Amino acid sequence: MVSGRSLDVLRVIVQDYVASREPVGSKSIVERHSFGVSAATIRNDMALLEEEELIVAPHTSSGRVPTDKGYRMFVDHLADLRPLTSAQRQAIDQFLGASVDLDDVLARTVRLLSQLTHQVALVQYPLLSKSRVRHVELVPLSASRVMSVLITDTGRVEQRIVDVPAPVDEAFLAEVRARLNTALGGRGLIEATDVLTRFAMQFDVARHPLVSTLTSSLVEQIGANRQDKLVMAGAANLVRTEEDFSGSIFPVLEAIEEQVTLLRLFGEMAADQNGVSASIGRENAEFGLGEISILTSGYGAPDGSMARLGVLGPLRMDYSNNMAAVRAVARYLTRLLGEE
Repeated sequence: MVSGRSLDVLRVIVQDYVASREPVGSKSIVERHSFGVSAATIRNDMALLEEEELIVAPHTSSGRVPTDKGYRMFVDHLADLRPLTSAQRQAIDQFLGASVDLDDVLARTVRLLSQLTHQVALVQYPLLSKSRVRHVELVPLSASRVMSVLITDTGRVEQRIVDVPAPVDEAFLAEVRARLNTALGGRGLIEATDVLTRFAMQFDVARHPLVSTLTSSLVEQIGANRQDKLVMAGAANLVRTEEDFSGSIFPVLEAIEEQVTLLRLFGEMAADQNGVSASIGRENAEFGLGEISILTSGYGAPDGSMARLGVLGPLRMDYSNNMAAVRAVARYLTRLLGEE
């Protein structure tokens, strides 16, 4: 059984190792922290922590570093979620508050979270199966090109350039646009797709190729809105911490690029009492990511759907600060999306 003082020793080992990347010895603990006991007593505490597989000696050093299990103990029982500073809160408010639509706010979210934590930041698009069509716009660009714009009630904007098979008649294009908005406005994305498959039948046969080309583009745009995907920023932070990995970081970079693995991992993470999920080291081994930690928190979209945002990095990360940042940004994002 690990004593209260031994847990305090574990806390300072985690904190000092995260700060310095150097193994932590009993002498430095006595010099840097006020335990009021001798170095020999601290060594006994460290021996107990080592027996419990919470710390380990790397190589032949007299110092110790946390294990996956030690980081888990720290996160579950010892981490202090420090509130963000007023400057950090103001930065979140100003940076995210300037967003113009859902794509922009999520892109800004990962950039901000990466800057706050110095890790790879990820945000999942909300599952938009409950989203509804707010508006469709068709903008003639030339005699043979039209910009098709789809806007959902969650603020997502998806646009495509469409090459049409017949010269653009602006009056007819305006008619198609009006009919589309009447037919699709307020409908869910799945229902809107069904409507679009039959939409061209409203027009003369001679107009079918043009209308079908436009509706096919809209179906693709709806599909893009319904896709489960991640936005990411800060991959350079991972490269800068490459020495924290005993093996290659390429599996991590591949997982970031492919997204499927991370989305599966996101789906299996459950939030703790602070509203933050942590998956640490060997807990990610089945995903081929046994040397990283992922911290996530959920946020809500206006349609009631939920998604996650978080950070990914090496085991040696500032869990207290990063968990606080993830939680704060998720809460702000929920409020911001709810106001739109």
